[in-house]
Amino acid sequence: MFEDILGNDDVKKYLTNCIENKNFSHSYIFSGIKGVGKYTFAKDFAKCILEDPMMQDYYELEPDGKSIKVAQIRELQNVINIKPTFSEKSVYIIDDADLMTTEAQNSLLKTLEEPPEYAVIILIVHNERSVLSTVKSRCVNIKFNKLSDKDIKKYFLKNDLNFEDKNINVFKVLDGSLNDIDFIRDDYDELLKLTVFVTNLKKNKVINFFQDASVFYDNHDKIIRLLEYLNMLLFENSYFQLIEIVEKTKNKILMNNNFEMCIDYMILNFIEELY
Repeated sequence: MFEDILGNDDVKKYLTNCIENKNFSHSYIFSGIKGVGKYTFAKDFAKCILEDPMMQDYYELEPDGKSIKVAQIRELQNVINIKPTFSEKSVYIIDDADLMTTEAQNSLLKTLEEPPEYAVIILIVHNERSVLSTVKSRCVNIKFNKLSDKDIKKYFLKNDLNFEDKNINVFKVLDGSLNDIDFIRDDYDELLKLTVFVTNLKKNKVINFFQDASVFYDNHDKIIRLLEYLNMLLFENSYFQLIEIVEKTKNKILMNNNFEMCIDYMILNFIEELY
């Protein structure tokens, strides 16, 4: 039971106790940063509640675009009103529940206040501040902690991942979450180039600077994440005056300004600050 899930042993213990005693709340909030296993825990918990490998009395809701709309919640409520067919309970998972609109949350509140006896509703939440206090008060809130470096190492071994270069502290990049594991695996070369870029800032060589800056121009599709990593490196190396420049560049790109002009802005301002 939850053996294959990394970390959050307190959560495992609590949910296992609920299952063994068949003592289930009607509504839960699984809260914590992305990439720590909330969805995996919720799905396994649902399987145990239903005692049905086919999970036929299970329903899952996720955002439609950037939010979960009131129409989606009303559709869910119609489903909740249907009694389970194959299990004693029905389980409903709302993924990214913090993206519910206020109207959607208020609509869901009616069900949370008077749920059917058979219903178990699990809200998966990454930003608890976005959830109305009235909704939170109707749920058992289970908090998920960051994964330890030891847990992340286990994940690396299990998935045959090897990040040997000492210039990149993958544990610091991941920061207790597996949410960015694909970014590190797929863009490892770019991260190394950024590390070289920041290292060469100390050498005060303009020629190297322009050569190393190509990593920004060549990665339009992933530039925001690379700039976030760059800022982490700048902070570690005490280039505090450059961090604000990177943030302004990010904002310009997010506002759909010309990409190359945004990178030009950043590079020229770096040169002005450093040389």
